[in-house]
Amino acid sequence: MGRQGNSSARGTASGSSSVRKPSAAVYRRRRMVVGGALLLVIALVAGGFALAAAFTGGSQKASSTQPSSTETASNPAASPSAVPTPSASAASATPSPTAPATPTCNQNLVTVSAATDKPAYGPGENPLLTLKVTNGGTVPCEVNIGTSQMEFLVTSGSDRIFSSKDCQASSEDLVKVIAPGASETANFPWSRNRSADGCKAVAAAPGGGGAYYIFTAKLGSRASPKAVFQLN
Repeated sequence: MGRQGNSSARGTASGSSSVRKPSAAVYRRRRMVVGGALLLVIALVAGGFALAAAFTGGSQKASSTQPSSTETASNPAASPSAVPTPSASAASATPSPTAPATPTCNQNLVTVSAATDKPAYGPGENPLLTLKVTNGGTVPCEVNIGTSQMEFLVTSGSDRIFSSKDCQASSEDLVKVIAPGASETANFPWSRNRSADGCKAVAAAPGGGGAYYIFTAKLGSRASPKAVFQLN
């Protein structure tokens, strides 16, 4: 009986150890461990999001200051190479400065003057009449100084004494370029005779005795000032 009691006692003890539930203290420790592990996981997850956000923000900042190749292609203004440069055709379209026009001769500055080789002539002396054409401008001028344009005219008051055109054998043009300030001259020795239009014969001769005569040189529509001389 004593053995049975001991067996029962051992059996009871063994049975109670196999079905014994953890105590309240054990449950609290387990909950603390699980709670700490969960907090650690949450902290790691939150930290991961923070790091991810930090890298994402840095990446966005970098991309905002340094456009990618895709953004550069879609936005030409973001690329320095997209700045337009003048092309050869644009440069050639720019009008070049025009050369200054060559100044033209002012024919109003071409003048005619008359002169005689002496102021007075004695009996038997023939006056030498000189027609002078001068370019008073600053550029060369073409002037017709041919016999078709010239006339040596001698008058005395209202009396027309002589004209070189009355008996002119030929009428020719002679165009010459007269430099600025230069002159061309033509001389005509006058025989102290009268003439008439169409080279008609004139019996009378101009008088001497100290009479004054006027020589006027003409070239086309130009006429010289009067040159006065005396025949004795």
